[in-house]
Amino acid sequence: QVQLVESGGGSVQAGGSLRLSCLASGYSESSNCMGWFRQAPGKEREGVGQIDGGGITTYADVGQGRFTISKDNANNTLYLQMNSLKPEDTAMYYCAADAFGCTIVYGLPGSYWGQGTQVTVSS
Repeated sequence: QVQLVESGGGSVQAGGSLRLSCLASGYSESSNCMGWFRQAPGKEREGVGQIDGGGITTYADVGQGRFTISKDNANNTLYLQMNSLKPEDTAMYYCAADAFGCTIVYGLPGSYWGQGTQVTVSS
């Protein structure tokens, strides 16, 4: 059974940084696509970025230049480093894994996703 558990969310002031983590179990993250999407209250789901089985990262416009996705295959952990945070980054952030494609960056979470971790950025 695949489980994705996010952590690292919290409240920060604008301009601050956070690093989110996603611990994957029951899923071979080393060979498949994983990534992050987010959803704010009253808004549609929005892709943040993804990393494919070859280690290639792709970012949506929201994360371009500010966010970095990385993974530690040995520890089955995916990371999202977020810098220069803005109030509009406030949302629930979800880790996702796609066993059949790689469309998380477009807001299509794929096969599995976690319960989310809340990020709140104040001005």
